[in-house]
Amino acid sequence: MADVISIEALQKGGTAGSGCGTKGGSGKSSCGSAAGAGDLPPEIWEKVKNHPCYSEEAHHHFARMHVAVAPACNIQCHYCNRKYDCANESRPGVVSEKLTPEMAALKVAAVASAIPQMTVLGIAGPGDPLANPEKTFETFERVAKLAPDIKLCLSTNGLALPDHVDTISRFNVDHVTITINMVDPEVGAKIYPWVYFKHKRYRGVEAARILSERQLLGLEMLTERGILCKVNSVMIPGVNDEHLVEVNRAVKSRGAFLHNIMPLISEPEHGTYFGLNGQRGPTAQELKRLQDRCSGEMNMMRHCRQCRADAVGLLGEDRSAEFSTAALAGKEVAYNAEARQAYQAVVEQERAARRSAKEEVIKETMATSAGQAGDLAILVAVATKGGGRINQHFGHAKEFQVYEVSAAGARFVGHRRVDLYCQGGYGEEEALDGVTKAIADCTAVLVAKIGHCPQEQLQQAGIEAVTAYAFEYIETAALRYFQGYVERLATGEVVHGTGRDALIRQGAYMAS
Repeated sequence: MADVISIEALQKGGTAGSGCGTKGGSGKSSCGSAAGAGDLPPEIWEKVKNHPCYSEEAHHHFARMHVAVAPACNIQCHYCNRKYDCANESRPGVVSEKLTPEMAALKVAAVASAIPQMTVLGIAGPGDPLANPEKTFETFERVAKLAPDIKLCLSTNGLALPDHVDTISRFNVDHVTITINMVDPEVGAKIYPWVYFKHKRYRGVEAARILSERQLLGLEMLTERGILCKVNSVMIPGVNDEHLVEVNRAVKSRGAFLHNIMPLISEPEHGTYFGLNGQRGPTAQELKRLQDRCSGEMNMMRHCRQCRADAVGLLGEDRSAEFSTAALAGKEVAYNAEARQAYQAVVEQERAARRSAKEEVIKETMATSAGQAGDLAILVAVATKGGGRINQHFGHAKEFQVYEVSAAGARFVGHRRVDLYCQGGYGEEEALDGVTKAIADCTAVLVAKIGHCPQEQLQQAGIEAVTAYAFEYIETAALRYFQGYVERLATGEVVHGTGRDALIRQGAYMAS
């Protein structure tokens, strides 16, 4: 049965809806965002299997939403500039409108009805949820009554975290993200000009010391209670990039489940301190190298999209404008838990089919290519709209997902944001140059369709545009491409390398 929710009902208090151990720092290589059902203890798998941030597999199929109920913040970061009523920037701290807990609950009901694969509600700002504890926990209370099947998450800078761990546990918030950019206050002083703690403003090294101590204490307290913790770190070249290896070890030792190293966003137009002072962000290649260095210590999240504080939909998309206060005004929303469960059961069937296909092709690849391939690994870019399939036109892609492929399998390693190549039916040469640069270290790009001109330019850059696997599962297609690539290497049809000048193609082969 569907529960009908209106603004008036929610303002009266909400309507009830129908509907390795627990620590993540075990060092187990199969744990983390790439883990599957057989890799984790059952109680952990239940927590992560439908969570798009904690499970790489789930992010192809399940959606999340953030509600912007927490405007205040208790620290200042040099990479942050909170903006309101802003629909054109996609980065943390930005929202189009602030919500009351009542309106947030209505929005959750509307989104959950329209997007049945939405499984996670997060509060990530636009300030800090724990600098706004009353609004944050009232929102959680209302949503838990309305939609008990939706997982509750929050993302915090950690300064106030130790004071609220018991409340977090009581509200069954079993996923918490803490942003930890340093464990050395000298490094922290370059990132945080001040923190506001116990009614006093602290600056410089002292501020960073207080923040770091509180973050690590909060992480320990959460993991002791069996709450899964993801640590976000912003990679700032020349400031904390080398230091993040030490951060990685510190959070692993305190039980963090995942570590997510993200690139600094520092365009000057965003108005941040770093942006206005010329601090650059890392290249995709620099980010991958650091993630690879840290992956030996613990499990890395590589599919983060650095979402807005009011994001709605699959990772990499934002449908929040469809569910604005104005769009919901006067509407009654039917929350139907049974329909959501039925839809998610279909998604589970799709996931199982995808997993089975991947396992079959891995066996085939290892049998036919392992001897020839040796330790060869290549990067392959993919255009996808979701669902784990190659289902997007090259010119319509705003990002490309990148996989490292070898005889052992296809491993997701990151995504590359790009400007749209197709604009109103015409290709933009400047945008194509940007795409080529973004995926220059990839041997191929797998797409549903591509025009002749961009296909030619990519080939000249040493990147093979492949449409032969359109609408197939990403991992199986990437492995099949790898099989063919190894065979062509053996015959001399291609000479292996990466980048614009290193991959020399011999002959006119084009898999399209």
